[in-house]
Amino acid sequence: MTAQIDGDFVIFLIGLRLNKPLWVHKWWPVVAAMPRMLNELRQQPERGLLHAEMWFGRTVIGVQYWRSMEQLLAYAKDRQSQHLPAWAAFNKAIGTDGTVGIWHETYAVRADAHESIYVNMPPFGLARAGQLQPVTPKQNSAAQRLRREV
Repeated sequence: MTAQIDGDFVIFLIGLRLNKPLWVHKWWPVVAAMPRMLNELRQQPERGLLHAEMWFGRTVIGVQYWRSMEQLLAYAKDRQSQHLPAWAAFNKAIGTDGTVGIWHETYAVRADAHESIYVNMPPFGLARAGQLQPVTPKQNSAAQRLRREV
């Protein structure tokens, strides 16, 4: 199976690292903020979030798929959204004290610049942001799915 998604999109990787795992009072508010933001975004699909998944451990990793960079940036700056209060609370409670590390990476993806393969997998990642579809004989390799010469 492969993923089909129409047009350009954005992949936003975001996460945190518990540098002092026993300091629950410091990191719990940071961890709890993301589900609130994701719930808000799921209730307002016009904001542009297509899908999000998270994995939890000492390092928490989230993958988000957005329709556009403009929509992602607009959400980040929106004073009425959950993001800015969470960011302000992080800076006030933690800032650069080292108890919790945070990071993100943002990738703008052109419509013709991605490929995917899923074997023995339920819909996952990009296939949840777009649509899961069978691989055709002309899509057997990554190069073919990228429409590159083999």
